[in-house]
Amino acid sequence: MLTRHLRITGRVQGVWYRESMRREAERLQVNGWVRNTLDGAVEAVIQGEEAAVEALIAWAREGPPAARVEGVNVSPASGRFQGFERLPTTRGDTG
Repeated sequence: MLTRHLRITGRVQGVWYRESMRREAERLQVNGWVRNTLDGAVEAVIQGEEAAVEALIAWAREGPPAARVEGVNVSPASGRFQGFERLPTTRGDTG
């Protein structure tokens, strides 16, 4: 089981990024969460089998068609998650 924290920057809000990521995570059977941050980024914690987590990270680097991803910062994370959910917006200073 692999758990990673992602911080995605670029034009990633207002382009259906979070819902698209939630759907892709469910398709890949990855657990965790995704949310917007007040500074315009998207933050996520993802957990699952290594190949599935790596596939979702690869997807995050592209995002949905309207997104313009400039960067994806990936770091280790911890926790245990069931399902994948969209959380309320946060300030973006959690990781």
